[in-house]
Amino acid sequence: MTDYTLGSVMSSRIRLARNINGYAFPARLQSNKQAKEIIRSVSSAVNKLDEFRLYYMDALSEEDAQNLVENHLISPALLRRPTYSAALINEEGNISIMINEEDHLREQCIFKGLNLQGAYDTMSEKDTLIGQAIPFAYDETLGYLTACPTNLGTGLRASVMMFLPAIALSGMMPKIIQSATRLGLTVRGAYGEGSSATGYTYQISNEVTLGVTEDEIISQVTQVVNKIVDIESGERERLKRGSGSVEIKDKCLRAYGILSNCALMSSGEFVDLCADLKLAACLGYVKVTDISAIDELIVKMKPSNVNLSAGRNLTSQERDAYRAHYASKEINKIVTRN
Repeated sequence: MTDYTLGSVMSSRIRLARNINGYAFPARLQSNKQAKEIIRSVSSAVNKLDEFRLYYMDALSEEDAQNLVENHLISPALLRRPTYSAALINEEGNISIMINEEDHLREQCIFKGLNLQGAYDTMSEKDTLIGQAIPFAYDETLGYLTACPTNLGTGLRASVMMFLPAIALSGMMPKIIQSATRLGLTVRGAYGEGSSATGYTYQISNEVTLGVTEDEIISQVTQVVNKIVDIESGERERLKRGSGSVEIKDKCLRAYGILSNCALMSSGEFVDLCADLKLAACLGYVKVTDISAIDELIVKMKPSNVNLSAGRNLTSQERDAYRAHYASKEINKIVTRN
């Protein structure tokens, strides 16, 4: 029997916005000297907890900076003022602390699957210890003070990355977005605000941070995500059994055929085809060893990661050829035909 919930929830992320008492928000910092003071104090506090590597944005090449963005370790916004900003990233690559983005600290922890509570517990423990070393800007009535009013209060953004092909193909996504908005949640693309939803991938997160507790935020987002999983499951069953099922099956299996047998593959085409391959697995047209391995391969085949894997900066066509060759080998390890 097909598991129609397969791969619906990709990852859970907790992000905490914090500012240091006594300093202006990053956009209003008066000098590079103040920014460096903040970076040093945060780095000193964090490295007393665990092994983190410090990345100064103005010391990174454009390729290395883009690599961190592609791996969801920093936001594109952190690169807007590179002389003011930095990031601390742990060895496992699941915890990163951006310094002097919109707020002095943007602390984030990412876990696989639906585990907002686990991600929050991990990040909250470190946040508490950092707060003991650095005085955070906090008001007894308003909570944590942030540069943007939408983060005021808990400063918590709980988000879940979801793979929702059946909802997207059925045309139900506008209704899902509307319902989420009424509940105080938001639906965005894979890279957050302003990004498009490529590969049927959507990010569900809370919009309200003031007047609610962290537990209430996590509970609400989790409940909504579980409801969306149920809707996606029902739509997948309809896709497989509906009048257009042959066309859907053909589209999915063609994606598998191209991915496993091609000479050139652009990044955008690769993402779209991998999404159709994941849908093939979800509908039971192919078997996969681990559907999350396809998600990991998508990230590995991003342009800067391809250059990193190849050991040099490739031309656009060289990247497309490398991606096609590397991906076909990996796809054939991950997928077996029924």
